[in-house]
Amino acid sequence: MSHLSILPTVLRDEDVLVQALEDLELTVLRGGDLRGFADQREPVNLRVQLPEGTWLGWRRDAGGQLALVGDLQQLGRSRSLQQLIGAITRRYAARLALRAVAQELPGATVELAHSLNS
Repeated sequence: MSHLSILPTVLRDEDVLVQALEDLELTVLRGGDLRGFADQREPVNLRVQLPEGTWLGWRRDAGGQLALVGDLQQLGRSRSLQQLIGAITRRYAARLALRAVAQELPGATVELAHSLNS
């Protein structure tokens, strides 16, 4: 059975995270709970179900960051899940950079290349 853990991240902007997740073709659900072993429930702001059935979620921690909520055992042993978390983080950083550029250069058109999906 899975035991849910809460892992700190540097992610802060919920809307940018939603865009990053959607860029990676994940369907984002807002609110709700993730379920773990022995009816453990963790409330989350955002959650996604991965193709293999694993759920990941994010919730605000006391410092304002979006902490990752998930099954630590699965996260640790699944190479594809580790790669996905890396892709989410890279995509989030790219989206944040695009937003900064758009604020600095309001008339510019900037897009992400598809190669950032992996």
